[in-house]
Amino acid sequence: MANTGILHYLQTSDAVTHGVAYLLLAMSVASWCFLIVKSWMLARAKRQAPRALTLFWQAPTLSDGVLALRFADKERVFAPLAEAALESAEAHMPGALLARVERSERVLRALRQALAASQRRLEFGQVLLASVGSTAPFVGLLGTVWGIYHALGSIAASGQAMIENVAGPVGEALIMTAFGLVVAIPAVLAYNVLGRMARQLSEELDGFAHDLHAYVCAPQDAAPHEAASSRRVEAS
Repeated sequence: MANTGILHYLQTSDAVTHGVAYLLLAMSVASWCFLIVKSWMLARAKRQAPRALTLFWQAPTLSDGVLALRFADKERVFAPLAEAALESAEAHMPGALLARVERSERVLRALRQALAASQRRLEFGQVLLASVGSTAPFVGLLGTVWGIYHALGSIAASGQAMIENVAGPVGEALIMTAFGLVVAIPAVLAYNVLGRMARQLSEELDGFAHDLHAYVCAPQDAAPHEAASSRRVEAS
């Protein structure tokens, strides 16, 4: 049994098997590190979103709303959209090409760019999990095939094809397939779960961007009219 363990297989294997094992280890470490960090970021952003949006829409002005959103949105998922809306609403560019574009289109352009940046941040690293989940089993299979090749070569050289001579080396080689599955399964599950959380936040971002565009591009004479009406009521 001492000569058929996993450590014995790794110690007696060649550089190709060692390379496959190290590659699987690197893929596992990378996917788990990203899984932990990304899970923390998405869970925190999802937990902060309701309070952050409530504070923003309860603010008296857009500038105050941006300040409140910066304070509540620690992960800066929604804040860039409000900042882009504020900047485009207050922008004055006489003589520039963008000054000829209508206000609604300028705000829409700024919100679209901010929305794309926030969505890229939410989806960052998903390619890593997808790549690990799809390639790790095949990397492990490569180690298995290489190990079986060497096991069969040793059996052919010794001239003894008894089952006890075949079972140990072949079983040890199949361990590489198990290693590939151990690396791939958590990556696939994390890709699905984190992708769902990112899509939910993206839907909230779309709605927030639509509301910001409607607010910034609303008629500006509504507020003065309401203020004048309230002054007339107080005077009477």
